[in-house]
Amino acid sequence: MSTLVNCCQGLITVDKEASTVRLIHFTLQEYLSAHPDIFSSPHLAMAEICLTYLNSRQVKALSTAPSPDTQSAPFLQYCSVYWGVHAKRELADSARSFALEVLKGHYGQISTKLLLAQAKNFYPWDYDTLSPFSGLHCASFFGIAEVVVGLIKMECYDINEEDFLGGGPLAWAARNGHEKVVKILLRQEEVNPDKPNNRGIQH
Repeated sequence: MSTLVNCCQGLITVDKEASTVRLIHFTLQEYLSAHPDIFSSPHLAMAEICLTYLNSRQVKALSTAPSPDTQSAPFLQYCSVYWGVHAKRELADSARSFALEVLKGHYGQISTKLLLAQAKNFYPWDYDTLSPFSGLHCASFFGIAEVVVGLIKMECYDINEEDFLGGGPLAWAARNGHEKVVKILLRQEEVNPDKPNNRGIQH
């Protein structure tokens, strides 16, 4: 933590009682909000950092058991939940390649379980049932069209493959309101848009 604070040149402070990191003063927040272009391609940078972290040997070696202890990987929670948010906002070829590398064999990984555990606030399910959930499901969940297209071209997943709810990637894209990805998936000849999942919800 001290390394992180030092790298920020005194612009952040650690609130130990609340276990949070915040900007040193509200005027700094106001300044940054008023100058959104001060950082070059911030979402792209964050997407690449998160994907690099998720593709690291340290993360890949973590257990996928329910309620995982992530103390040995302190940024895992953030990277798992928000890499796709950043990538959807800003994506270059480099980040797209990172995403395809992470997602091409993406089954039951700890990052998937952390992502879905976070989404549990909206969709109630048991943590230990969050499998299977493929890379195509994940890209469709976030609505990252370029990555969905890339995974389809790689032919590494069945486009109708069922996840732990019995639904396919199309169900996640539709459920989360990603119209562009829905259209991409519906253009695939083999997609089945009428298959309900085990909650009785159709794509």
